[in-house]
Amino acid sequence: MSIPGRRVVERLRQPAYTGPNRCLPCTVLNVGIALALAAVVVAATTPPAGAAVLAVGLAAIYLRGYLVPGTPELTKRYLPDRVLRWFGKAPALPDPGETVDVEAYLLEAGVLVDPPEAEDLELADGVAGEWEERIASVREAPAAAAGDVLDLDEPGVEDRENATVVTEGGLAVADWPSRPALLADLGAVGLLADRDPDWATRGHEEQGRILAGLRLFVERCPDCGAEPELGEDTVESCCRRAQVYTYSCPDCGARLLEIEQ
Repeated sequence: MSIPGRRVVERLRQPAYTGPNRCLPCTVLNVGIALALAAVVVAATTPPAGAAVLAVGLAAIYLRGYLVPGTPELTKRYLPDRVLRWFGKAPALPDPGETVDVEAYLLEAGVLVDPPEAEDLELADGVAGEWEERIASVREAPAAAAGDVLDLDEPGVEDRENATVVTEGGLAVADWPSRPALLADLGAVGLLADRDPDWATRGHEEQGRILAGLRLFVERCPDCGAEPELGEDTVESCCRRAQVYTYSCPDCGARLLEIEQ
């Protein structure tokens, strides 16, 4: 026999915003609103009334994920990136110029050249072929290659929603926009290490920015071999919306790079 109270709870519950889908920034924002409302009621009436308002508000947040309708849109619009990053919600978009001048580095390393007759930088002679060979060497065992690069004891590679994740013992340690993006970086590591005697001493964050910058010059999709194309798109989390430039494969749809406009 079913319990009426339980049926009511299940009707009120919103799985899209609760359980594993619960958004921490939205929850924190709404709990703050519930506390503020309770304080106003206490000041205007009595403490028991404020406690009742708080209890109802927290119950709504627990069951529905938020108290104020439209919270996901509100957090996208009004919460600044620095606040969202505290909760790991801001899209981790590459910013090559933040700690290293990637173009200057790749030119100095001899990976890129700036031909006077060309409109943009391009890969130096022989680099594209060497890069493709290195990608081919890690394609069948990306987890082992990632383990060597990141110094992991139990490496794994998993394709999750909108990302390819490198794991250590099942726990995520780093992510890429796609498996081809991961393959491109794994192939580029050896290419750069051969040209930069200090590569191994650079931090993972700096290496990541350099690899992301170089990824924009991969000439063939590491998965299907098609020629990637530049484009524009909108990326969203539950709390944020951003316009990005993309470098993606038109055939298999793999996204190699996203750079916020």
